[in-house]
This record gives sequence, C-alpha cells and structure tokens, in this order.
Amino acid sequence: MAGENDKWEFYNDKRGEHRWRRKASNGNIVGSSCEGYTGKSSCTANAERHGYKGNPKGLGSKDKWDLYTDKRGEHRWRRTAVNGEVTGASSESYKSKADCKSNAERNGM
Repeated sequence: MAGENDKWEFYNDKRGEHRWRRKASNGNIVGSSCEGYTGKSSCTANAERHGYKGNPKGLGSKDKWDLYTDKRGEHRWRRTAVNGEVTGASSESYKSKADCKSNAERNGM
C-alpha cells in the first residue's frame, strides 16, 4: 500500500506553532499541514485525518475532496471539512490527474 513506509515529522514553525509533514521513503514531502496549530493535540488530530496512525478515530470521513487544475494547468487536490474549513491541500502540483488522485488517496481520500 502506498504510504505505509512514510515518515511523519512534527515540528514547531517560526511562530512557535505545531505543524506536521509526511515524507515518502525517497525523502519527498507528500503531505503537510496547511496551517500551524497552537495546541499539539489539534496538530496531531489533523495529521490523523490525513492518515497518521491509520486515522484510528475516522476523522474527516464526511470531508469533501476537490481535484482541480491550477493556473499553470497542473493538478491539485483540496480537502474541506463540513464546516467549510480547508483541512488539507496538495503540497505540490501534479502533471497527471492520476498522480494527483494517488496523492489525495495517500492523504485519506
């Protein structure tokens, strides 16, 4: 399964807020938090929503997923909670829609 060997990193950004990033075995970042969190538990919950520890609580099961084409004509994804808050987005663009979809699936789609 894609992503099973990914490494999850948790860190504090320049503002002292908690963030996460997910790296593939080749070192490429394949997911990251869209924002900083003041509480570590909120950051961890967002990471779980994107597959950290297998998302044991099923967070984000009703989220809306959008695959779209950006201004450069490349593919990206965005994840939106039922309250309208964007809870995730692709950290890079993809030349093919299939690669974009694969990355979204790796992050919980």
